[in-house]
Amino acid sequence: MSARGDAAEADELEPAEALQDLLEEIVDRLDLDAAVEVNESDGVLSGQVNGDDVGLFIGRRGQTIDAVQHLAQRIVFPDGPVDVRVVIDANGYRERRAETLREEADDAADEALRLGQAVELEPLPPFERRIVHEYLRDRADVETHSEGEDPDRFLVISPSQGG
Repeated sequence: MSARGDAAEADELEPAEALQDLLEEIVDRLDLDAAVEVNESDGVLSGQVNGDDVGLFIGRRGQTIDAVQHLAQRIVFPDGPVDVRVVIDANGYRERRAETLREEADDAADEALRLGQAVELEPLPPFERRIVHEYLRDRADVETHSEGEDPDRFLVISPSQGG
């Protein structure tokens, strides 16, 4: 079938089916021994890739899985922004990464308080900056904001000015 035919066929698929097909195609092309599962709930269409060796799918520091997630959002919802967010994970990588980010945020917040000045984290993608912002939001002793331009945008943690 031509690429034009494939695109027309993809337009006819429901978002969950389109995501399932996309992830299965990527897994096949990367020659991974992995299973794909797609679920939708609470405005999130999630794709899970689980297998013995999904490191290639995740990529260095999650760059590949982030790129797949970005492309999946655009492929599954080609008409632009929608209320449903696509999230791609592999073997629980996202939760492990979130836990690491929360630990780094705590360390940086403690350092900012100890030094009495702002502490900058390394550049992070928007998805990861959001995790840190939301995690530290409940702490009254520190404030967060982002600076710079993507892909070098980073998060700054400062002692709270309120007290």
